[in-house]
Amino acid sequence: MITATDLVKKFDGFTALDGVSFEFWDGEIFGIIGHNGAGKTTLLKIMSGLIAPTSGSLSINGIDVVKDPVALKGMLGYLPEESRLYETMTVENYLSFFGEIYGLPPPVIRERCRQLLAVLSLEPNGKKIGEFSKGMKRKAAIARSLIHDPDLLIYDEATSGLDPMTSRFIADYLRTLRREKKTVILSAHNLYQVEAICDKVMILRRGKMVAFGSMSQLRDQFGSLTYTIFFSIADPGRLLGHSKTYAQEGGSFVCSAESMQDLNETTALITEAGGTVEKIESRYPSLEEMLVKIGK
Repeated sequence: MITATDLVKKFDGFTALDGVSFEFWDGEIFGIIGHNGAGKTTLLKIMSGLIAPTSGSLSINGIDVVKDPVALKGMLGYLPEESRLYETMTVENYLSFFGEIYGLPPPVIRERCRQLLAVLSLEPNGKKIGEFSKGMKRKAAIARSLIHDPDLLIYDEATSGLDPMTSRFIADYLRTLRREKKTVILSAHNLYQVEAICDKVMILRRGKMVAFGSMSQLRDQFGSLTYTIFFSIADPGRLLGHSKTYAQEGGSFVCSAESMQDLNETTALITEAGGTVEKIESRYPSLEEMLVKIGK
């Protein structure tokens, strides 16, 4: 269980976090989103024990992170937004170095290195980390965060700036970590990715939490199901004079409905005008639309 109560963080009079409270269970993927400057990285650093809040409390699996941040380190894997690596080392030596810091025996370190390089499809081929591509460097940083097999992972923009294939690979790998009962907390600008993999999502705006919950709960908060109706009609002029607007896309016409009653009335109108409904698509508002609605 992770519980935050009234977290506040101020920097020289600027309030980066303003009374943030939330709670979620272990073994979930928790996404934190918001516009630049919303407080995402500040919150992740507090949760990682890297900085202390100005006020408020944070408990992670019974550890009071505010009073005893050091106790968190053994169960935590942290990935900052920038992959700060020791580029003159090979990835094997790099992972072994951190394994030794965590007190792992050499045989365990060798096995963990082998496993992580395999599951992350990281093939160094004798290169030093400085010779890696950006995607390979990010995988090396992820491997470093996992070398001690932590239960909690905090990732700041894990896929930022990566090509689509590498980004998708890492997103799929995060799902694998959830199946292993690990807790993953992440921030991301890729809202489609957050929507696809996160169990819970928090939306921050100017340091305040404006929404928190599952995607289903957020959709209920920011808008219900809407419908797009695709239809054909020989004489679209017969729809003139009605309040319903439509547009032409290719050989079909398209209009929208905001509720089931609106949908039934619209399809009846199209039929009465001599048209034929070809298909109906339903959709919920996306995270991107929610952020636009919230504004900066």
